Amino acid sequence: MEKVHFANWQRHPDSLEVTMTTIKYFVGVDIASATFTASVGATPWKVILKAHTFENTGDGYQAFLDWLANQQIGAKESVVCMEATGVYSEGLAYFLFAAGYPVAVQSPLEVKRTFKPYGPKTDAVDSLQIAEYACRHIDKLSFWQPRNEILEQVKALLATREQFVSQNVAHKNALQAIQRKPVRTLFAEQAHAQMIEQFKKQIQAIDHEIRRLIESDPTFKEMLSLLLSVPGVGLLLASHMILLTQISLDHKELASYLGIAPNEHSSGTSVFRHATSRHFGPAAVRKLLYLASCSVRTHPAQFTSYFARKTKEGKPAKLLLNNIANKLIKIICAVLLTKKAFIKNYHSVQPWTFQNTLTGS
Repeated sequence: MEKVHFANWQRHPDSLEVTMTTIKYFVGVDIASATFTASVGATPWKVILKAHTFENTGDGYQAFLDWLANQQIGAKESVVCMEATGVYSEGLAYFLFAAGYPVAVQSPLEVKRTFKPYGPKTDAVDSLQIAEYACRHIDKLSFWQPRNEILEQVKALLATREQFVSQNVAHKNALQAIQRKPVRTLFAEQAHAQMIEQFKKQIQAIDHEIRRLIESDPTFKEMLSLLLSVPGVGLLLASHMILLTQISLDHKELASYLGIAPNEHSSGTSVFRHATSRHFGPAAVRKLLYLASCSVRTHPAQFTSYFARKTKEGKPAKLLLNNIANKLIKIICAVLLTKKAFIKNYHSVQPWTFQNTLTGS
């Protein structure tokens, strides 16, 4: 497959911001590993162009662009919508963004829920449904922007590190199992031990490279310094949060995205449960937040006293750790918004308290 480089790509200078009044055409794209299929509709909804399939390569991207141009479907009056399919969709998204086309990347589940779960299931049908979804839900579309090149590399390194850690744990478990056998197999034990040592070195090298990349940019370096001042936050959690805060700095939005925000569960007068988190979202960040919560509950005074007080009241530890994780998210967003490091013994003073102190003295 042809390899396409995107490092120096930028949006075409003639591109315009997306507005509902200028959009006439909705291009739905269903992407697979080797090919992608596109259909086009217009508002009010009707099919303009039936499905056409292209190669998922650089040449296929250009053929797709020529196909749109031949039908006079320009960047200023159209939206290209595709489902989030990871690396399969990234190449086309970069290409279209550079050509000036607004690109919307939606969750496959959102698109699927819009349509009835029966009927034919083909690439052509899927691309047409994606186009219709974009037309009917233009106000809900999430428009794609290419991530900073440094952050793309950090994201790839974090994913690689997570894979190496999992594989390292598997080798450790296998080594322990072999060592417990009545008949020892030294060659197998040595093979596992060597792999464990190699993974350990690679993980350390990845950590060093993540820090080097972040500190190579002044803005990200400052963010890292601020985040490391927060109790319980280390390099890994800070790196993940730098990626997440490119989406939003609203602590409620981030908590909801990570699946740790308590949500009400009630219906009518007979169904009621205590608010609970849904535990969706990126598991790696949620795990790091959990570990950070376990750490800070025994160190900083404000977290230690909170955990002890609520435990005495009979609150379950799992709930308290989730609350601490939400508090950490709030602190993280605060230090990044204010650009001030975490103050260990800081206490918020309400204006009315300060006024009472002055009048009473």
